[in-house]
Amino acid sequence: MINYEYPLSERVRTLLRLEDLFEKIIHFASAKGSAEHHVALVLLFEILEVAGRADLKFDLVQELERQRQILLSFRNNPEISEEALSGALYEIEQASTQLLAVQGKIGHYLRENDWLMSIKNRAAIPGGVCEFDLPGYHYWLNRDAPLRQKDIESWLMPMLPIRQALTIVLRLLRASGRSERLLAQRGAYQVMMGGRNYQLVRLQIRKNESVLPEISAGKLAINVRFLRPDMTQRPRQVETDVQFEMTLCNL
Repeated sequence: MINYEYPLSERVRTLLRLEDLFEKIIHFASAKGSAEHHVALVLLFEILEVAGRADLKFDLVQELERQRQILLSFRNNPEISEEALSGALYEIEQASTQLLAVQGKIGHYLRENDWLMSIKNRAAIPGGVCEFDLPGYHYWLNRDAPLRQKDIESWLMPMLPIRQALTIVLRLLRASGRSERLLAQRGAYQVMMGGRNYQLVRLQIRKNESVLPEISAGKLAINVRFLRPDMTQRPRQVETDVQFEMTLCNL
């Protein structure tokens, strides 16, 4: 199965982007090659830009507190495991505490590092980080891998509370919906909103279907069109029925 997710709010869109960037930077930072560490640094700059929204930390703290209050209402419910509930509450409280401990604007310490900002500015130019443009960066890339990894870890570590918080929020969001098996006749399917609000659409499609979804949403409906992948021109809608699973999520 291939999973596709479509955010229905700007906040969820930002969280999904950050989740993707954090997963990639962890992968490339754990490698030992200088090329991988260059990619990790570029990803760090992307995280800095996406997480730079002034209200991101406040939004996450607010959402974690709302979820904590919901979980507290389940206390003494015989159908809920007290051990699991206590574990979830502890995780949320720890994430909130660490997030509140983040001082100032997210990533401000990176913006105050002139060396990193010089790399960031040059990295926006195609081929702009060659050794003749940034000899200091070339020197860093030729240091021993453990030293580079230690530097990347020190630059990334202060932003990990953001990752911990958004991981919890997205996990709760994804678990909030119920999956349904559906059939898109001639490659099209529509869900009427009926006054309901959703934050995330999740689709699961079998790999052997060889289709990709195009999702659009408005106040009245969510529309899904299935297209035939084409690497040479714009994909076209399929004319056959497509089986898929859909989950509509909302916290």
